Amino acid sequence: PQTGRLALYLLGLRATCPRPKPHRALVTWLKYYLEEDWTGSRRHGHPLTSYYQYGLGVLALCVHHKRVREEVIRRLLAAQHHGRLGHSAVDTEAVLALAFTCLERRRLVGARLAAELRATVHRVSRSMAQAQGPEGIIGNIYSTPWALQVFLATGTCHKEPAYGQAMAALLENLDAFGTAATMAQVLPVLHGYSYLDITSMSCQEESDTLTPLDVEPPTEMPGNKTVRLVVECAQPWCFELQLYDRRVSAPAAASLLDVLWAATAQEPRFTFDTQNTPQGPYLTQVLGLEARQEKRNYWQLLTSRSTPLLMGIADYVPHNGETLILRLSEW
Repeated sequence: PQTGRLALYLLGLRATCPRPKPHRALVTWLKYYLEEDWTGSRRHGHPLTSYYQYGLGVLALCVHHKRVREEVIRRLLAAQHHGRLGHSAVDTEAVLALAFTCLERRRLVGARLAAELRATVHRVSRSMAQAQGPEGIIGNIYSTPWALQVFLATGTCHKEPAYGQAMAALLENLDAFGTAATMAQVLPVLHGYSYLDITSMSCQEESDTLTPLDVEPPTEMPGNKTVRLVVECAQPWCFELQLYDRRVSAPAAASLLDVLWAATAQEPRFTFDTQNTPQGPYLTQVLGLEARQEKRNYWQLLTSRSTPLLMGIADYVPHNGETLILRLSEW
């Protein structure tokens, strides 16, 4: 089901103040996708897509003032309480917190459930503040705008020290937000808004001030670089930790994704696969080892033994002589 993509589209559509007719059918489709998505929970214990996408779907329906079955909301509450949200837990918890806040504020749930949702959102906000790293980042650089949206939506931003520190970290790392999806997460925060503010927008006729930019293509960096590429399996069923260790030659401006493609050309036994997401390609398989949500594992990207990569594989440009580690890890 295209749950997350359609949810993001409907959130963006609502922000443009459309007339009712064009998006009614899309809201119906989203409700259908949410029901289809839940069929996976009966088999695997989680939606067919992910709790992140499902949370976006619930948020989009709430913004359009559509109810969600209480059974579904309670399943999401249970997943949050029992830590079953996946390795991108900050993003997912934030999306669910925004959805829960929306349902409670728009009075789309009963009084008892509304109190549970309020208490859950309060716990999520507190845990995000506690999870903040020394550089101000919460989770990773892409999770940080989601966490800030929770602080903004709950009105805790002015009394939460983590808010100012996280905002400073964002301003120092704005070059990491190079795709439309990541820009859509960070731009509202920079202006002091969350996605919940879409519900209270005053739609008025505005002149079209959007004009195309004449952007010059970036100049190519001359020469090549060499990157050390290491693949590790930190799972108990792997016979050895290190599965691959080679130096890969690539153009000087090559991204990590380009380096992976160069590795396949350099050595045919090296294989990898990705999955397209709104945030860009996501690494799903390396050397035939697949990261699967039902097995609670994922491909962790590191620039040293313990330093996680804060950017996606298509956005990060390694420097000459750098070591990059792809590690199959558990969450």
